[in-house]
Amino acid sequence: MRLLLIGCSGLVGRGLVPVLQAAGHRLTLVSRRPSPAAFPDELAKSLQWIQADPGAASSWAPATPLHDALAVSDGVVNLAGEPIAEQRWTTQHLETLEASRLGTTRHLVSALATLAKPPSVLVNASAVGYFGTSLDGRFEESSPAGQDFLARLCQKWEQAAEEKPSATRLVVLRIGIVLSSEGGALAKMLPVFRAGFGGPIGSGQQWMSWIERGDLCRIIQSSLESESWSGVINAVAPDPVTMTVFAGSLGRCLGRPSLLAVPGPMLQLLLGDGSKVVLEGQFVSSSRLEELGFKFRCPTLPVALDVATSSSSR
Repeated sequence: MRLLLIGCSGLVGRGLVPVLQAAGHRLTLVSRRPSPAAFPDELAKSLQWIQADPGAASSWAPATPLHDALAVSDGVVNLAGEPIAEQRWTTQHLETLEASRLGTTRHLVSALATLAKPPSVLVNASAVGYFGTSLDGRFEESSPAGQDFLARLCQKWEQAAEEKPSATRLVVLRIGIVLSSEGGALAKMLPVFRAGFGGPIGSGQQWMSWIERGDLCRIIQSSLESESWSGVINAVAPDPVTMTVFAGSLGRCLGRPSLLAVPGPMLQLLLGDGSKVVLEGQFVSSSRLEELGFKFRCPTLPVALDVATSSSSR
């Protein structure tokens, strides 16, 4: 397939691009950066690269490089969105979180509507934040949406993607915490744990619905290649754990103690409302992945942490 990849130069994209390339797909990446610096030279040479802001309507205008690439694509992967929990939730940052997701998705869908033959499939990101936070709730694809900021953002994000042309199959992936040593929450925790100062964050009772990066990349690949895949899918492993269990498993994986808890107020001081992503969680499972017969390579946390922290992690 000829694939257009949006927002795929970050943590997930660095794992996804080699997987899709090995499967024989032809890839065009869209980024605001001038070159594919996120990828090794040999891999970057085989990629087509469009420097454009996918959140700007002008980038999608007819006869632009981005619109032309879309017109010849068989499929699109849209993972665009600023990181959720890496800084304080100021009014300006909340607007950035929304614009980076909703603007890109809305402009993409509008551009799809101008094509006589749009791509056959759109894989669009969402997040488990769709369900809101809960200590005792259990959520699967059919569960109702939550009411907090992230839940409302995910609802609007998914609604924007649903406006795609009828000829385009849509897969919406509600992605959990992505485990990789190359970025995200795990990468931030590794230096602390390796130094022997690791431990649970906050109460330790909050749920973490996670997925190892390689499994997420294979879910995206299956979403593109398998016509039976459509609709909303929770992209999470079948083994949600509490923060206390996560910290203990990471400590054992690294052979380090994991007893020094990080107080919630300290994280709130650093991230403000953004700390809710870490201090509050949700237990999310996927009945759809089970129905579709997807086989995880990392179905349990110890296996996932071993893969994610090894030098061969992809």
